[in-house]
Amino acid sequence: MTTLVFGHKSPDTDSTGSPLIWAWYLNEIKGVEAEAVLLGEPNTEAAFVVEKWDAKKPRIVTEFADGQDAVVVDTNNPAELPENINALNVTAIIDHHKLVGGLETAGPIDITIRPLACTATIMHDLMGADAAKMPEQIKGLMLSCILSDTLEFRSPTTTETDKALAEALAADLGLNIADYAADMFAAKSDVSAFSDAELLRMDSKEYAVGDTKFRVSVLETTAPAVVLDRKDSIMASMADVASEDGVDQVLLFVVDILNEEATMMIPNELSKTVAEKSFGAAVSGDTVVLPGIMSRKKQIIPNLAV
Repeated sequence: MTTLVFGHKSPDTDSTGSPLIWAWYLNEIKGVEAEAVLLGEPNTEAAFVVEKWDAKKPRIVTEFADGQDAVVVDTNNPAELPENINALNVTAIIDHHKLVGGLETAGPIDITIRPLACTATIMHDLMGADAAKMPEQIKGLMLSCILSDTLEFRSPTTTETDKALAEALAADLGLNIADYAADMFAAKSDVSAFSDAELLRMDSKEYAVGDTKFRVSVLETTAPAVVLDRKDSIMASMADVASEDGVDQVLLFVVDILNEEATMMIPNELSKTVAEKSFGAAVSGDTVVLPGIMSRKKQIIPNLAV
């Protein structure tokens, strides 16, 4: 049986590139038949990266047969995975997020969760000496994942391990990191083709604080005005998205990569309370700027309070 390698729903660059990287490793190094797949359409940056490195876009799979061999990457959260994830034969998890719980397997598996900024960085370490066999395409995908997850080393999740690997990969590829990252972020910032609901779900995770369920959405961009100019219609869509997704509130943070701050939209009293209690913000309108807030994983979700 072919092992399917996939990340979380609403695939970003790491959840698109890392399955491709690990499927290459399993096929070419370990002799295990594997295929990278996606649980949804990749975002604009991820699509740019796949095309840039001439990789085949993984097919999108929304239903999995019970017993399907699988490797889960860039998440360990059942809410971000197929509904029948516990009926799949998950053989490994490679991740850099906190342990959520709820995944069950038929037997012992390989689990690697490390406090690094990017799943691809962990994969490089797991490959050991075999990492030297990576072709240019895989190196390019790995570099892209790291630059995306670290926001070109601006994110507080960045470690020296991530940075050193990215710099080594860029040198091997003959790339200027600043120039390539700028191209990636420009692709990420091009969201004109997406509806308000699509923007709210594009890079989002479900998270509960007590009995209150949130969809925590982040849009990382070098052109925040493109999103903020649509704030009235986006905020008007939040209630419908929340209702459809079974959450109490959508929280949207527009991360300005270059100015290293986030603008949080404030459509109602609940989101205002969250901004004040979570970030000590003084809210006087329908948006609030949060200086230094760049990371959902390290700065937003751990501080959420109602």
